[in-house]
Amino acid sequence: MSTASTLPGPSGPSGPFTKSPGWLDWYAGPSTPTFALPAGTVDTHCHVFGPGAEFPYAPERKYTPCDASKDQLFALRDHLGSSRNVIVQATCHGADNSAMVDAVRASGGRARGIATVRPGITDAELAELDAAGVRGVRFNFLKRLVDAAPKEDLAAIAARIAPLGWHVVIYFESTDLEELEGFFASLPIPLVVDHMGRPDVTQPVDGPEFTRFLRFVDRNDVWVKVTCPERLTATGRPALDGEREAYSDVVPFARRVVEKFPDSVLWGTDWPHPNLTGHMPDDGLLVDYVPRAAVTSQLRHKLLVDNPMRLYWPGEGV
Repeated sequence: MSTASTLPGPSGPSGPFTKSPGWLDWYAGPSTPTFALPAGTVDTHCHVFGPGAEFPYAPERKYTPCDASKDQLFALRDHLGSSRNVIVQATCHGADNSAMVDAVRASGGRARGIATVRPGITDAELAELDAAGVRGVRFNFLKRLVDAAPKEDLAAIAARIAPLGWHVVIYFESTDLEELEGFFASLPIPLVVDHMGRPDVTQPVDGPEFTRFLRFVDRNDVWVKVTCPERLTATGRPALDGEREAYSDVVPFARRVVEKFPDSVLWGTDWPHPNLTGHMPDDGLLVDYVPRAAVTSQLRHKLLVDNPMRLYWPGEGV
C-alpha cells in the first residue's frame, strides 16, 4: 500500500499560539485507500484549524490544535478520491466562522459549511453565511468542549435559520439522549447527528441505549453520520500500519444504522481528528472502513453520494 509523500504534513499552530499538551497531530502520509470511493463522494464531516496567524483561535477555546489549512484539506480530499466536503466549524474557533467560510469559498463550489452562531447574529449575517455556502449550524452538548448550551437560545436560532432551509447538526453523548431528545424533537428543522450519537460500543447493539437512539432517529426528521469509529472504539485495533479489520467493535453499530436508515446516513473523515488522545488514524484506512459498514454497492452509493448530495446540493445531481 503506497503512501502520499507529496501531501503537506502537519505543523504547530502559527501565530502567537502553543499547542495543547499531548495534542496529537493528524497523520502525515496517509495510505492510498484500497476501496475506491464512488465518483461524487462527499466527506460530510471535516474541519479546518486556522492557520492561527491568519485566523486566530478563540480566546474561550478548550484546546489549541496544530494548524490544518484548507489547502491541506483539499489535498487530502483529492488523495482519498472524494469529490466534495462539508466543513464543520471547529470549537477552537468559537463563533468566528471566518476560517470555515474562507475554506468553503475557496472550494469552487465543492464545499458546504456548518457554522456556529450566537443568538445575537443578525439576519444580514445569516444571509451572508448562506450566500457563502453555509447550510446549517452545530449545537454541541459535549461538556468537555463547550460551556452549557441554553436550550432557549438554541431553539430561537433554529427558528431563525428554518426559512433558509438549513439544518441543525447535534453532537451529544449517548447517555444524554434521554434528557435531550424531547428538546431535539421540538426543533422545527431537520437534524443531523454526529458520530451515531456516540454509542457505548461495549454495550450490545440491540441493547436499550442504542435502541433508544434508533427509535429517536426513526420518529424524527434525522440524518445520521456514520463517522468516527476511531473515536468510538473501545477494543478495536487502530487504523494504522495497514490494519484491514480496524475498529471491529464499532462495525455492528454502523452497519445497523446504514441498513435501517439507508436514505438518511452520511459519511465523513473527521479530519484533522481533534482531541484524539490514544492514536491518530491513517485516513486512507478510514476510507477502507466504509465497505465494512455499508456492505453493498447500493448502500455505499447512498451513504457516500446520493444522501449528502440531496442534503447539501439539492437538485444538482452528480
